Amino acid sequence: MSDYLDQWHRERPDLDVEPMGIHGRIKRAAEILGRAQREYFATQGLTHSEFDVLATLRRSGPPFQLTPKDLVAATMSSAATVTNRLSALQAKDLLTRHPDPQNRREVIVTLTPEGRKMVDEVVEGHLATEERQLEALSADERALLASLLQTLLAANGDESVRRPR
Repeated sequence: MSDYLDQWHRERPDLDVEPMGIHGRIKRAAEILGRAQREYFATQGLTHSEFDVLATLRRSGPPFQLTPKDLVAATMSSAATVTNRLSALQAKDLLTRHPDPQNRREVIVTLTPEGRKMVDEVVEGHLATEERQLEALSADERALLASLLQTLLAANGDESVRRPR
């Protein structure tokens, strides 16, 4: 057990502190893994959140267009946050925003050719970073970890996860 779990066990032997250890490891893993990813995206002139928007547009397929409402849902961010990201990415000429010709009240966000080129290049380095972070795990361990995390997330109300097949 870690120091803080040993301390709790010593001070409150009547408590089962196992959940605290699991939560602590999940938070620590997210912090460490996220740091390396943020560092990689910074070398590419992007934030992780900006990459998320570009990747969402890219994954949508030709013509690489979505509404801000679609982006809010896909990125699990607030409308204001997505608007700020869109403005930053538009200033970098990575996407455009224009009125929807079918409904002038709606806006269409489109990945520019420069944005598509950037996301296609950046995703390769991103995957390489993620691969390095997981190389200590075997294929079976990765599958088990993915399954356990999906179960945990689904059991706690995350509707975005799909159950393992």
